[in-house]
Amino acid sequence: MIHFLFADTTTTNSNDGLFGGVNDFFNSSTWLVIRNLAIFLVAVFWLASIYWVYKDARRRIADPWLVAMATVLGAVPFVGPLIYLFFRPPEYLEDVRERELEILAMEQRLGRRDAHCPVCRAAVEPEYLICPVCTTKLKQACVTCKSPLEPLWQVCPYCETPIAKRPSVYDETVALSPEARRRPLRAPRRRGRGVDEDTAENLASDQ
Repeated sequence: MIHFLFADTTTTNSNDGLFGGVNDFFNSSTWLVIRNLAIFLVAVFWLASIYWVYKDARRRIADPWLVAMATVLGAVPFVGPLIYLFFRPPEYLEDVRERELEILAMEQRLGRRDAHCPVCRAAVEPEYLICPVCTTKLKQACVTCKSPLEPLWQVCPYCETPIAKRPSVYDETVALSPEARRRPLRAPRRRGRGVDEDTAENLASDQ
């Protein structure tokens, strides 16, 4: 019995010593410094998150009112920046502008692709009638105002003059008359050192 009482007394003294040490630690100046430092770090992290949301929103959002609303949302501790991460625009404004400039430059290059002579590939302007390098006919001129005409136009848009379509070279060479079509085709004469038919007939008549 005495042994159990002595053991309980020893356990109570050890527990009192443990809790007393913890209590002394939380009441010491060391704990006060650690607590103040932790509060300072949390406050700095909170202010840094607000500033990060503001800077990121300015790089992604063009409307200043939406930037202000995103900054207010980022002021909510810990939850606001997470919500902003889910709903912020996926691209920066600089990236959007660069992509638009690249698309515009590509469209301009595609538009200038046909502004070349089809023969010598020299650069020509849309109002050129003839290539200044190889003198290739590029466009037909209006008979009234001398403006360059497109191949599909039926009337000049500058002076309202009807456009007379010129027959192509293929039509001029292939469109033969019916009499010419019924004629037999003559084989071309061969050039050589042999005697032709007319010479042979002359020799036969002389004999």
